[in-house]
Amino acid sequence: MCLAVPGKVLDIEERDGTRMATVDFGGVVKEVCLEYVPDLQVGEYAIVHVGFALQRLDEESARQTLALFEELGLLQEEFGDPWEAAGAPPGWDEAGAGAGAAPGSAPATAPAAAVGDGAREANR
Repeated sequence: MCLAVPGKVLDIEERDGTRMATVDFGGVVKEVCLEYVPDLQVGEYAIVHVGFALQRLDEESARQTLALFEELGLLQEEFGDPWEAAGAPPGWDEAGAGAGAAPGSAPATAPAAAVGDGAREANR
């Protein structure tokens, strides 16, 4: 599930002509684009979705939302445990299936593009 999550702006800088911020989402820190909310300042809160700040949010609403998301386990679902992810084999999710695999399915042995490329080469 993808959520729009409130976060607190810790730092702002311009990178290649784009305003970017370091944002804290209840302990998880990510880089966020500020192009949709260009007047957002350090210390303010914003609703963030897929790496873009979409709307300014007051601190009390942000804290209440983060607490509710935490209580419901949605922050873990959205951000995962970075320490757990760091210890997982490349391409594996928390359930042990390959990235993009359906729950309960076996991991693919090779990406479809790699299999298709080999088939084309064999037909030449």
